[in-house]
Amino acid sequence: MALFTNFKEAALAAMTLAKVGNPMKDEVLQTSKTLCNFGEEDAGWLTHCFMRSFRALELHSFHHHSDLNSNEVYSYVKDIFAAEEEQVGEVLLEKGALIAKHLHSSSNHPNIKSGDLCIGLIKGIKVAGQMTNAISVIKSESKVPFFQVTVEDGDLKLSTQQGIYPDKIDKGCLILNHNAEGGYAVYVFDKSGGNTYFWNRDFLGAAPVKDEDYLTKRYTELCVEFADEGLPEGTVQEERIELAKKAVSHISANEEFDREVFEKEVLVEPEMIEQFAHFKEEFEKEDEVPLDDQFKVSKKIAKREEKKLKSRMKLDTGAVIRLTSALIETPAGMVEQGFDEGKKMKFVKLYYNEEV
Repeated sequence: MALFTNFKEAALAAMTLAKVGNPMKDEVLQTSKTLCNFGEEDAGWLTHCFMRSFRALELHSFHHHSDLNSNEVYSYVKDIFAAEEEQVGEVLLEKGALIAKHLHSSSNHPNIKSGDLCIGLIKGIKVAGQMTNAISVIKSESKVPFFQVTVEDGDLKLSTQQGIYPDKIDKGCLILNHNAEGGYAVYVFDKSGGNTYFWNRDFLGAAPVKDEDYLTKRYTELCVEFADEGLPEGTVQEERIELAKKAVSHISANEEFDREVFEKEVLVEPEMIEQFAHFKEEFEKEDEVPLDDQFKVSKKIAKREEKKLKSRMKLDTGAVIRLTSALIETPAGMVEQGFDEGKKMKFVKLYYNEEV
């Protein structure tokens, strides 16, 4: 079941900083000697920057193959949450430096970029109806140029500076002080487009929580990918689309998912069932998270994935067309499909007034 969180009253209470380089490139680590100072006017804007990327993300938790307390980030965050009110700033500074040190030592691949690390204590987050605190860790690997107009000697001067742009934050995690014994509730993102194993697995040691939302989402994604990539090479596009729709509709229509029932009603043929089993095995290896063969279906996620599939037209020429929900619901006059007798090919026409 999804964890209900409310960030409406969230406020950044304290923050520590670090510059984290790549040790393979002889780039150093530099951490704050004191907590970052910010006024009340900046607190609201900084809170917004720290929190904006963590809405509607997949729930994770900390893990370790031997003992949860051996997970470095989990251990450091646990100490921060346990600190007395009058000591929490000092503990945040100390443990924040250790988190940055752990990130630096984990950056042992030449493709990992250096960046600025911000570690903040957030107060006033409501989790499952209870107010609690959180730790936000964000890393920015790119600087954005911006102009600043200043007054010097009675005249106006224009200068160019480099800074962190909130929309360009590359990586982050939000650790809620909830379910400590289960590895906390953790939300993770990596927008860099690189291998998320570095941030999620090597640095954080976080894995998805296999709740009904996760299993429903990943199984529908598995079915769509199987239809796209797992069928024999000569399978025509219409058959692939039909199988994907049939599979996702089956998941969406049932309260409980059962793999045996799914195979009998959707895949049917023994050969396709065997192909699916092999594809599922490879899919799970890539994710490193095995999928259950039976689970309760999340109706919210199933309907969303079904709508997403309807919005997607993948053509055998390599083109992929994505339609908005509004266009799917009222396609009349906006989308036209037909057959060109000269080329002996199908076509799609999209009508619009102007680009937006």
